[in-house]
Amino acid sequence: MNVQGKIATEPSVENSAEHVDVIVVGAGISGIGAAYHLTKQNPDTRFLVLETQDSFGGTWHTHRYPGIRSDSDLHTFGYRFKPWTSAPIATAAEILRYMGDVIAENGLDTHIRYKHKILSANWSNADKLWTLAIIRHDTGETLFFTTRFLWMCQGYYNHNQGYTPQWPGMDRFKGRMVHPQTWPEDLDVTGKKVVVIGSGATAATLVPAIADKCAEVTMLQRSPTFFITGRNANALAETLRELDVDEEWVHEIVRRKILFDQQAFTKRTNSEPEVVKEELLKGVQAYLGKDYDIATHFTPRYRPWRQRIAFIPDGDLFQSIKAGKATVVTDEIETFTERGITLKSGKTIDADVVVTATGFNLNVLGDIAFSIDETPLNFSDTVTDRGMMFTGVPNMVWIFGYLRASWTLRVDLVADFVCGLLNHMEETGATKVTPMLRPEDSDMPLLPWIDPEDFNPGYIMRGMHLLPKRGDKQEWQHNQNYWSDKDVFPAIDYDDPIFRYM
Repeated sequence: MNVQGKIATEPSVENSAEHVDVIVVGAGISGIGAAYHLTKQNPDTRFLVLETQDSFGGTWHTHRYPGIRSDSDLHTFGYRFKPWTSAPIATAAEILRYMGDVIAENGLDTHIRYKHKILSANWSNADKLWTLAIIRHDTGETLFFTTRFLWMCQGYYNHNQGYTPQWPGMDRFKGRMVHPQTWPEDLDVTGKKVVVIGSGATAATLVPAIADKCAEVTMLQRSPTFFITGRNANALAETLRELDVDEEWVHEIVRRKILFDQQAFTKRTNSEPEVVKEELLKGVQAYLGKDYDIATHFTPRYRPWRQRIAFIPDGDLFQSIKAGKATVVTDEIETFTERGITLKSGKTIDADVVVTATGFNLNVLGDIAFSIDETPLNFSDTVTDRGMMFTGVPNMVWIFGYLRASWTLRVDLVADFVCGLLNHMEETGATKVTPMLRPEDSDMPLLPWIDPEDFNPGYIMRGMHLLPKRGDKQEWQHNQNYWSDKDVFPAIDYDDPIFRYM
């Protein structure tokens, strides 16, 4: 029996299960992209998209905090097949409209099941099936689905709860403490003293969004972050539109130019990090002026691109600081008090509201209880095949995007691979494919998922023990390099000895 053919026998575990050829997990930017490519490249495939939340969007549905926007350009964060026609840095609402258009234009809504949370997934070698146990949030029912192939597009962090460190005295604080990921609908910061703890893209977005309303807003950071500033527009796109170039051409040309420039910039962060550092700091200083203490508040301890660099459109964060509407404090927390925070320097900050923009909790494959023939599966015991498959795990692909480029770039590359793999299995009559180490890989050193000397955001460092291992060969790692992958992925040989078929 083949991947796209009808299931010949009822599954041995649950005769009441609903059967499809492929299940896509998650209706965020990755899952909607996967669904599109399945409809176009594998039109006879029966598939479902299972989504825990009550609507599509993933990150853009979960986060509701003021000012939420992309931290990279939508010309590359958008799909390659759907032109982006607005400003490069987009609001969550704009991104959701864009995704909604993709769903509507391609009839994807008929494939999506919302409020379906996957509790467990077991692969049966006898049946060559994944059996998924699901709970429906709206009815409380437990349902079962079986599928030949799992396409994991659930993202990389826990959507239910963000990461908040535990500081001394937090229980004493009489004000309100919130995490941006679970921003309360009833929270009004008008006239309040607000402290936003953090220095990443979320803090840099939130502070200028609320600065006009607050009595005071302070961005409290333990250490600074690099930012790129610029106009929220693309000059090349504007020129091409003035020339009445078709939007599909504009999209492709602008994407190529942005990616060309990003590749050059990434190379420079390694070859001349100090020069790049000075360029970035000058961009900040252009807004804040020569008298502002850039060295303390905006000069990171690491070289550029060891952590993600957020784009600050029109320098709005720095404009808020320059105007005296926002303050940056670089210090560490000693303890919370009833009225605010005492810092290790001895200074205090009064607060009515504290926002912990302190990051995510890494989520490896949806926190689903995976097993093979009912034996629990620990992904940290596996080795990744190109960051998308795992040794010893049959018929499953995971999308984990890029950390130095737009996540969606990898969505399209992985989609081409998966759709080609399904077609290859159809043509050869294979029902199972499992990545396995080859004889020449037997002495290969097994390393952490990502090199912390190369890239080390907090959520990865905290959750590294949960992630699969990587090898020292290109095929056994997620190299975080789109510019390499765009050539390597189309050339993957489905008959490579890495892939074991049955």
